[in-house]
Amino acid sequence: MRLFFLAMLFSVLPLMVTETHASERPNIIVFLTDDLGWGDLACFGNDRIKTPHLDQFAAEGLKLTQCYSACSVCSPSRSAILTGRTPYRNGVWRWIPEGSQYHLRTSEITVAEILKERGYDTCHAGKWHLNGLFNDKAQPQPNNHGFDHWLATQNNASPHHLNPDNFVRNGVAAGRIEGPSAMICANEAVDWIGARKNTDNPFFVTLWTHEPHEPIESAEEYMKPYADLDDPDLRQHYGNVTQMDAAFGRLMAGIDKLGCRDNTIIFFTSDNGPEGDGTKGRSRGSTAGLRGRKRHSHEGGIRVPGIVRWPGRVTPGTQSDTPVIGSDLFTTICDIVGAPLPADRTIDGASILPIFEGKPVTRTQPLYWRNHLAPEPYRVALRDGDWKIVAAEKLATFELYNLREDWQETRDLSTKYPEKFNELREKLIAHDAAVLKEGPDWWKNDVPRPKANRNVGRHEHHFIE
Repeated sequence: MRLFFLAMLFSVLPLMVTETHASERPNIIVFLTDDLGWGDLACFGNDRIKTPHLDQFAAEGLKLTQCYSACSVCSPSRSAILTGRTPYRNGVWRWIPEGSQYHLRTSEITVAEILKERGYDTCHAGKWHLNGLFNDKAQPQPNNHGFDHWLATQNNASPHHLNPDNFVRNGVAAGRIEGPSAMICANEAVDWIGARKNTDNPFFVTLWTHEPHEPIESAEEYMKPYADLDDPDLRQHYGNVTQMDAAFGRLMAGIDKLGCRDNTIIFFTSDNGPEGDGTKGRSRGSTAGLRGRKRHSHEGGIRVPGIVRWPGRVTPGTQSDTPVIGSDLFTTICDIVGAPLPADRTIDGASILPIFEGKPVTRTQPLYWRNHLAPEPYRVALRDGDWKIVAAEKLATFELYNLREDWQETRDLSTKYPEKFNELREKLIAHDAAVLKEGPDWWKNDVPRPKANRNVGRHEHHFIE
């Protein structure tokens, strides 16, 4: 069915390109950070961390104050962005350890594939984390998911965010690269955009930074604003967010220099909430008072910064409290370019284009989260309007919250509003069952992973469908 869908799409491509001139097709960038908390940016209320480039970006675009990742850990969130499908449907149910069997299957249809069929040039720069066997023919790589050019790591930058030595470019190990990881990714994207053979083609870029995920290491220039802090680890974290912001600024400057500003839509968000407890080590991200952190299904684990800029289509300096989720990016991008959604599978994301005009979003699937690796009893959740229900893995115990009245999830209302509680409990149970039935049951058979392969790119297996 996947091949049939793409074949049908390709058969009508010449007509669609004729009707829509290349100059009218916007360039598209998805800039994704790692473990960035809802309260880590100055434009989202942080009064200490310096993020001047993102502050300017927010002033030029639309802030999404109730923006969610599709999961409270990284790999699943990334899979939902590319496929528009909640992670347990597309198979990427957990963060993917190096050497493991888990991967984004080629049976999934990615937004990069759809855009490529419509004449877009495509590039991925940064963290990939959608396979266990990275740069190994035993599993699909970025090029197998629609990316013409890629510079990536399996998971984290190594040994840390400065001068990493584990990037791979188009299947070839790149060796040690000088500079901060995020800046390396931004430079790669800008250089690729400018060096394309046919610059009349629109481009699609996913730029996924490692910052501010562990192992954190910040360049001294980005820690200078925090020289007054006695805690060196806190300086490192703050500096790492500022380092990411500087890379974002590099990308924006490159877009401007290439003359692409007015015809480029840029989405900025994070893959999940902040790591750790926020009080020690270098993972000191802020949830700005939201309950829970990374891995939790409470708001602190899944609500993240969201900003979008599209000159002429998005009113500068505005904000929306309409709930949106990572899987919406797939559907929104398809809507932007006029591509039909795949009809042979469930697409969980909704188009958020109506928000740009102050209109409501129409959803066919609810906002839903599941994470088997979350601490009990907060592994499953569903949001319906202002109401949110949170449940343990086996759906035997539940909590009910009204987020408009209690955004910090401090008052369980399940006994106070029994009718609403029973309604959402039944809805969550039915939806959870449908999701788990559709995707591969890898989560049922999680086995110890093999030792990590250190011989990058030397295997000659065939990848698993």
